[in-house]
Amino acid sequence: MSTALPPKPRIIGPRHRVCIVASKYNEQFTDALVENTVEELAELMPQTRVDVIRVPGAFEIPATISVVLDRAENPPSCVIALGLILKGATAHADMIAQSVTQALQDLAVKHKLPVIHEVLLVEDEKQAYARCIGSKLNRGREAARIAASMVDVFGEIERSMPRLSSSRNG
Repeated sequence: MSTALPPKPRIIGPRHRVCIVASKYNEQFTDALVENTVEELAELMPQTRVDVIRVPGAFEIPATISVVLDRAENPPSCVIALGLILKGATAHADMIAQSVTQALQDLAVKHKLPVIHEVLLVEDEKQAYARCIGSKLNRGREAARIAASMVDVFGEIERSMPRLSSSRNG
């Protein structure tokens, strides 16, 4: 596991829209994740509109992202999933984390869109604090940096590899 944030990407100039879907569960930590992500996005992508949707728990994040992407007339340039799952005495947390991870990957591939996965599975509140509130491993800031990088990468792909026109296919 990395012990440092990724480097800051270059500032993205054109206007974009980023959608954050965040769990309300473990509120102290998820609120901090959202706040840190929004602050970092404002610095890296100053002209970007950020929509935040809060859902009850981590399990509800993928379904909500699916609805956003399926129903959006103008889909966001990127979606960020934020949540915190604290491990307990049973395998429930692991099952939720695995399910969420697979669903987020499936959505990214299906919609050909960056879906940034920062639904954290941690052992205890000390780890949660370090990743959500602390500055060294802050996964909210990391999510924003990855989002900005991926919006840039997808923009470059779009510019350098335009879609084939339908006349070439028929």
